[in-house]
Amino acid sequence: MIIVKKIGVLTSGGDSPGMNAAVRAVVRKAIYHNIEVYGVYGGYSGLMSGNIKKLDLGSVGDIIHRGGTVLHSARSEEFKTREGQQKGIEQMNKHGIEGLVVIGGDGSYRGAKALTEQGFPCVGVPGTIDNDIPGTQYTIGFDTALNTVIDAIDKIRDTATSHERTFIIEVMGRDAGDIALCAGLAGGAETILIPEAGYSMDEIAERLKKGHERGKKHSIIVVAEGVCSGVEFAKQIKETTNFDTRVSVLGHMQRGGSPTAFDRVLASRLGAHAVELLLEGKGGRAVGIQNNKLVDHDIIEILDREHTLDLDLYKLSKELSI
Repeated sequence: MIIVKKIGVLTSGGDSPGMNAAVRAVVRKAIYHNIEVYGVYGGYSGLMSGNIKKLDLGSVGDIIHRGGTVLHSARSEEFKTREGQQKGIEQMNKHGIEGLVVIGGDGSYRGAKALTEQGFPCVGVPGTIDNDIPGTQYTIGFDTALNTVIDAIDKIRDTATSHERTFIIEVMGRDAGDIALCAGLAGGAETILIPEAGYSMDEIAERLKKGHERGKKHSIIVVAEGVCSGVEFAKQIKETTNFDTRVSVLGHMQRGGSPTAFDRVLASRLGAHAVELLLEGKGGRAVGIQNNKLVDHDIIEILDREHTLDLDLYKLSKELSI
């Protein structure tokens, strides 16, 4: 075991439910091993400005159930520059920080990669509702966001049935369709649109018409924002079928709320594992979970990989929506 005296932890990019549970795990695991922990407030912007405070057990009390992030988050264009990164390193050196745990998504990992390449050991913890980080089956916050969307679909189906309408539900997922696919399948959506697969408006219209002919009074269509806007797609449906449509854009409500038990446990495991790696002198790593086993990968290599979606689930969703 390497003797590490001080580590830092920050959250960056879009918040996700379970980030607080991960912060808590990092702090308590470190203190258990007699390591001082410093919280960086405001993401990489806070790192550059020196908004860094020592954390103790009380600092992370009663946060495991809270959504968002107590360390706050921000996006920073300046940190993408070498000058900005050097400012961050100088601030960590000033506080005696020897390793940094970065909790966030793709952009956060790129910041951790840059620090790693300049010789400062970082460990990435996947915190994003999009579930789009390679090297892990699940990211912190995905399960909670998924259940938020499913709950919305269930409620919307009630009114769709009452008014005999086609509802288009737009969910987050600029480049990844995991939320749309899993929520659509679990919510019984008739059509799911994801960035990873094309779609035929004629095919969708035909499916809607066939359902209408056999007495189906409503339909649910889930659209990932990376495909097109729900409003635009509703116009296409109206023009093609003349069916009455309504649109619900779920937006940032998908990021909020108390994390599920799954996300709390996942965040606790990943946060603690990140500290273990730093204790072993292993920087430049990205932690994850595969087949319920903790894993870690080279953070530089991770960013060169492409996120893949289980297209068998997409095929299944189409088979079950006949």
